[in-house]
Amino acid sequence: MYPPIKRFFDFLFALLALVILSPLLIPIMLLLKLTGEHEIFYFQKRVGYKNREFNIWKFATMMKDSPNIGTGEITLRNDPRVTPMGRFLRKTKINELPQVINVLIGDMSIVGPRPLMKKSFDHYTTEVQQSIYNTRPGITGIGSVIFRDEEKIISESKDMQATYKAIFQYKGMVEMWYQKHISFFTDIMILFLTAWCVLFSGSMLVYRVFPSLPKRAF
Repeated sequence: MYPPIKRFFDFLFALLALVILSPLLIPIMLLLKLTGEHEIFYFQKRVGYKNREFNIWKFATMMKDSPNIGTGEITLRNDPRVTPMGRFLRKTKINELPQVINVLIGDMSIVGPRPLMKKSFDHYTTEVQQSIYNTRPGITGIGSVIFRDEEKIISESKDMQATYKAIFQYKGMVEMWYQKHISFFTDIMILFLTAWCVLFSGSMLVYRVFPSLPKRAF
């Protein structure tokens, strides 16, 4: 019974968030227009609900055509493709806020598995691919909480591609865990942990809140 109710709350919270956050969003839009690449929003195809692709909304934080230059879909900690303004937006996760529009139109949820580009989605096993998006992808989720330091892990790795693949294997396990434990309580705690990790980025509180989570080996 929870998923249908979840859609109702998603729409309500996204509408309220858009109104409440407008004093923050409008100045950011102006700053982005006046700096960097002079682009406000970045639209990108992502895999979503029932494995259908949609356009995700984000604040523009990188140089144009970034997926086709440098390290491609892998973003490093001090990636030179990220603009100065974009670096701040990515660090604070403010760049994700325009996704409330995706929530309003039904592409996404507030909490759920992160929507991936198709070439990243293909790193998952067939089992994960068939299950991960049986619920709408989220602005935040259990994977987002655990992998706030993903860019740091990859940047410090001697073999970035191997580390990237290892991360995806673990992400698949984590997202399968979410599919089995989806509930109002789980989503509320993920929202709390998302805010907590912004303040305490190195915290491992998530494993105390959800002791049945697969443990991270890196």
